[in-house]
Amino acid sequence: MSNRLPDKERKMRKQPVSDRRAFLLSAARAIGLAAMGGLVWSAYVDEVRASELLLRPPGALKEEEFLRTCIKCGMCVEACPYDTLLLAKPGDQKPLGTPYFVPRDIPCYMCTDIPCVPVCPSGALDIESVSTDNELDINIADMGLAVIDHESCIAFWGIQCDACYRACPLLDVAITVEYEKNARTGKHAFLKPVVHADACTGCGLCEHACVTEKAAIFVLPREVAMGKAGTHYIKGWDKKDERRLEGASSKTTTTEISKKSAVDSLNDSGDLY
Repeated sequence: MSNRLPDKERKMRKQPVSDRRAFLLSAARAIGLAAMGGLVWSAYVDEVRASELLLRPPGALKEEEFLRTCIKCGMCVEACPYDTLLLAKPGDQKPLGTPYFVPRDIPCYMCTDIPCVPVCPSGALDIESVSTDNELDINIADMGLAVIDHESCIAFWGIQCDACYRACPLLDVAITVEYEKNARTGKHAFLKPVVHADACTGCGLCEHACVTEKAAIFVLPREVAMGKAGTHYIKGWDKKDERRLEGASSKTTTTEISKKSAVDSLNDSGDLY
């Protein structure tokens, strides 16, 4: 007697196995796609975070607008005579194909003809932002702002060093030296470098020249390096800033304490303790 099942029954028994296999394959694909999507999203998030700390070429638009405008052609990188500019490649965890520079390795050497800017075909590098009276002016570039770590800068220890000061292309303008008595020795002076935000171009020549193992002066994007006082503060000594008060109205709020004189309020404050 044959143990062989009829063809119809064999097909019925095979069908669930086939269905399970298809389901498992489908699930595996879905998991694979989800994992790939997670990796892609993770890489994108890493790129966005890294983008906030990248230094761009002279004339670069604000980062968000720059990323929208840059067509990643690499023409600015090709035009740079010092190989300062790099083009982000896969694995760099930086927005792919966009130009940036690392001043500790190769700073911007402040070319007077700024060759990287005029070649930009998309306007991501804005020529007007580095021009004065229709003439190219690298001294008004805004690539970032140099920041000094007072804890690791040996000039703040009392060791004489003016490497960053001497390297600055805007000598005695973007970086000055402040003399201060060294109370520890009583007979030496500190020669402390001071960065002036209104003049610093963020070229990174100071960072490149710094003598410490890890640069004690380094360039960051201005938005990262600087604080923000807020528009509700006015520089009363600055006529231009004071113009913001034109047409403004004031409002006085009254509290129980403000109803009393300052002296009475201070005397009454003792009752609170």
